[in-house]
Amino acid sequence: MTVRKLWIGLALTLICSFAVLIFFGTDIYRKLPPIPGKVVDETGNILFTGQDIKDGQNVWQSIGGQTVGSIWGHGSYIAPDWTADYLHREAEIMLKEIAAADGKVYAQLPADEQALYKERLKENIRRNTFNEAQNSIVFSAARTKAFQQLSGYYAGLFMTDPQFNTLRGQYAIPEATIKDPERMRKMNAFFAWTTWVCITERPGSNITYTNNWPGDETVGNAPGAALHLWSGFSILLLLSGVALLILYHAKNKDEEAVALPAADPLRDSPVTPSMKATLKYFWIVSILILVQMAAGVVTAHYGVEGSAFYGLPLDKFLPASVSRSWHVQLAIFWIATSWLATGLYIAPAVSGYEPPLQRLGVNVLFGALVVVVGGSLVGQWLGVMQKLGLVENFYWGHQGYEYIELGRIWQILLLAGLVIWLVLMLRALLPALRRRDESRHLLTLFVIASIAIAVFYAAGLMYGRQTHMAIAEYWRWWVVHLWVEGFFEVFATVVAAFLFCRLGLLHIKYATTGVLFSTIVFLAGGIIGTFHHLYFSATPTAVLALGATFSALEIVPLVLIGFEAYHNYTLSRSTNWIKAYKWPIYCFIAMCFWNFLGAGIFGFAINPPIALYYIQGLNTTAVHGHTALFGVYGILGIGLMLFVLRGLYPHKHWNDKLLAWSFWSINIGLLVMVTISILPMGILQVIASIQHGYWYARSAAFMHTDTMQLLRWLRVPGDIILALGEVLLVLFVVGLKTGWSLKGERAEGM
Repeated sequence: MTVRKLWIGLALTLICSFAVLIFFGTDIYRKLPPIPGKVVDETGNILFTGQDIKDGQNVWQSIGGQTVGSIWGHGSYIAPDWTADYLHREAEIMLKEIAAADGKVYAQLPADEQALYKERLKENIRRNTFNEAQNSIVFSAARTKAFQQLSGYYAGLFMTDPQFNTLRGQYAIPEATIKDPERMRKMNAFFAWTTWVCITERPGSNITYTNNWPGDETVGNAPGAALHLWSGFSILLLLSGVALLILYHAKNKDEEAVALPAADPLRDSPVTPSMKATLKYFWIVSILILVQMAAGVVTAHYGVEGSAFYGLPLDKFLPASVSRSWHVQLAIFWIATSWLATGLYIAPAVSGYEPPLQRLGVNVLFGALVVVVGGSLVGQWLGVMQKLGLVENFYWGHQGYEYIELGRIWQILLLAGLVIWLVLMLRALLPALRRRDESRHLLTLFVIASIAIAVFYAAGLMYGRQTHMAIAEYWRWWVVHLWVEGFFEVFATVVAAFLFCRLGLLHIKYATTGVLFSTIVFLAGGIIGTFHHLYFSATPTAVLALGATFSALEIVPLVLIGFEAYHNYTLSRSTNWIKAYKWPIYCFIAMCFWNFLGAGIFGFAINPPIALYYIQGLNTTAVHGHTALFGVYGILGIGLMLFVLRGLYPHKHWNDKLLAWSFWSINIGLLVMVTISILPMGILQVIASIQHGYWYARSAAFMHTDTMQLLRWLRVPGDIILALGEVLLVLFVVGLKTGWSLKGERAEGM
């Protein structure tokens, strides 16, 4: 296929995919579950207002939001999903109240009579009582009673009632997480409304706003026909896509042989001042890796000892919500920093041009990133510790949304930093862009990916402090899926192609067509596939259908990833001097492995709607998260860092033993951690979810059984091996400066 046709295909893919994404985004907006002006009982007494719901959402965000359990299945894993937990408790109270209205005790009734009352419960709780004319929701007498009782229950849990000490420890929720009764009242309103959304049927439908999620037989929440239909269709589409990709690969597998250079082409390449200035970025990457690892250790331990760290009452100073926020946020920071620094290094290397004041710009950007990283971490701690007002928390503290926990001011500053990075990239690349040689196509794609990285982070600014949760989730996944999983992936693919071409191992022509084709296939599924995160986030059925269909296509390019891994392996052994790049290339090979296992197998295992109905928010999601975020993007970030460091120390041999121990420890540790701990936990949770309901799979009663606790402790061996690998990696980077990672001069041809 010609390059021109591939460019046309890419343009059509982008235009059509974003048109669909935006069109159905407006459909989500049109069909939002209503936030009423007030919620009243049957006599008209106001229980809470719409403003209480919005303020309660901000209270929930201020304590860590999705880092303290989850809402609609999105969030962390130690505490329960509050909508599922509230719904099941609400149903149990309402059953007692409905039976008591007839003078009966529900628990003492025979099974057939209990079944009758369950049907009455379903009719009561699933009926949509929103009155558009009065802008109100009406709670029945039984539901009002449940709301009052549950308000007391959650107040005791999140505040200071000593009866909840054990449960607080199991959920890793510190005592007095919420200190103000008025804040607690408002968060109860938010919990009640988000649960109402989960069980209330859409107008003219027998399916709830969340497509009958969470599963709970008591209230009639079971997977609808659409979940089965589109799950089956997604599997058929996956098989068809795989067949077409194999056919394309078979027809286009021949490549022109490349005459390998006799010596390292980059060994004597000039290193400009701005390229040298990127070294400090990798020092920061190293520091952030260690801090992120420590935060992960603390967070994992909170699963078994929720109020302390080996007896130390750490939750009084560093709650689980803060340690988890730091663990996730720092992962994104160090991975992104590595990739951005690689771009700053490559831009002048590709063009052979160092713009005036480029080094100053690189240093200014470095300072800005340090301020954003440090400021956002401090802000998150201040927010969770309830030291900020609700408005101040949104702007400076903790937004409560997973992966974009940082306050809005820090978001804006990070976006400004990305724009500065883009300007630095473009001004260095301009001379190369003006050249009309065969590298211009690959370079143009590199520029497009760089622009997308700077621009698409702005999607995180499209929702406000009190934006409807369904809309906030829509825009949040633009950042998490399109920015992190989408255009960073394209950027990394292009960077890797550039590196291999500059080493003389790939012909620029075949690298260009290969990258363009891969980008088309990946984005064809990836852009609209964003919807697979939104099946149960109060979105219409059309979103479910599109998400299931196109997320299946995301897996298609991973089928042949073994060829890429083998190709990279053969390159690593193709000539004597390439051994100097062995470990960066091995990182690319490892990235291929984790792309197939973590993003492919573990990702598709939870992507079909019928699977995600039972699995969302369980440890199976953590399996995918660790193996995809760290296994793919993290190890690729390490590989890019090593490539740049190789260029910054071109005439020195490296201490390969240190890197070998680091590489294998990181990959083996990650595999051990996932396969003997997190994955078995997730599988047992899935069984519990199918058999007893989603609420039970997330409950303290199940998660703190002896078996589940043993599996949690089994994380320790994998964590230790992984941590050892990360420490050795940092020691290697430090050793490049001190000398212990170097072994003398490289001879010519080496």
